[in-house]
Amino acid sequence: MKRRMMYVTMAALLSMLGAGAAWTQATAGKVQGTITNGGKPVADFQVVLTNLSNGKTYKMKTDKNGQFNGVGIIFGDYQEEIETPAGEKVYKQKVQVLGTGGAVDDLSADVGTPGKSTISKEEMDKLKAEREKGLNLNALITQYNAAQAVKDWQKAADLLKQMIAVEPARWEYQKALGDMQLNLGQYQEAVDAYEKVIPLAQNATKNDPKADPAKAKLALAQIYTNEGNAYLKLKKNPEAIAAYNKAAELDPNPGTAYFNICATQYNSGNTEGAMAACDKAIAADPSKADAYYIKGSLLLASSTAEKDGKIKAAPGTAEALNKYLELAPEGAHANDVKQMLAYIGSKVETTYKQPKKK
Repeated sequence: MKRRMMYVTMAALLSMLGAGAAWTQATAGKVQGTITNGGKPVADFQVVLTNLSNGKTYKMKTDKNGQFNGVGIIFGDYQEEIETPAGEKVYKQKVQVLGTGGAVDDLSADVGTPGKSTISKEEMDKLKAEREKGLNLNALITQYNAAQAVKDWQKAADLLKQMIAVEPARWEYQKALGDMQLNLGQYQEAVDAYEKVIPLAQNATKNDPKADPAKAKLALAQIYTNEGNAYLKLKKNPEAIAAYNKAAELDPNPGTAYFNICATQYNSGNTEGAMAACDKAIAADPSKADAYYIKGSLLLASSTAEKDGKIKAAPGTAEALNKYLELAPEGAHANDVKQMLAYIGSKVETTYKQPKKK
């Protein structure tokens, strides 16, 4: 009896982001500082910031350690004045609030030193240029978020390119562009974007001591996963598998990455590679039903026909197929699995039903 192999093409689980990330504007910053007199902190002194362009003022008081802080300070040029608890003005200087890179501006001062502008013209020009850059970026972010809201993905992608031109070191913008291009079907462009962002993301923790290494690793895993998805769409399976392998190395929950390798190898006809990846996917995530489906299909392909015409399935075939039905009784491959079980003379162990929602 000629053996009939039941084979269904399996699509890799494209774990791509939605349309892209959204960012908030940065038009107001934070300030902090310590007020001293001859190097000793002074309490209950009032720090007054007056915006030189619109006259708006912000008032803060020092604590017992001479420290003060304020939030929501609009970026710009200010005159900083310091008053004693009796209201006597004892210090004055020109300062800038920029919040460059999300930093908190330090406006510390010693009232025993005559107040004066401590910023040179060159430094002031540089700070103003940074401020203009920030305002330009804020405008682009506003437009980008608006494009996101109306689902104008192409416009959002174009705005991301402009945002990257303003801040090329911001790997988050590069990643968002790659994700957007992936969703738009611009697969080669997405790969190019991911190749640019990978070294930036890898160096993120080196350049920013406050960066969370665990989050950075997870972000890289997502980048490699989406790069693999883009390669898969370009029918570059070896490159896709390489990207998925890198994702698996970085992801604390590598089940999806291993399953993507499993599905890609399966579709490529690499039985050995597919089986190894499926076993890894199941070990990482025992609830991944499709991994059992592919494993059962691969085992079914190695079944043999006895002299009496009966099919001798490889050990574990029925178990893998029944596990799929247990996890996904109404899944996309449920009917295929039941036919496979009937083909090898096995039966569905029980009638699996979707669990009721609590």
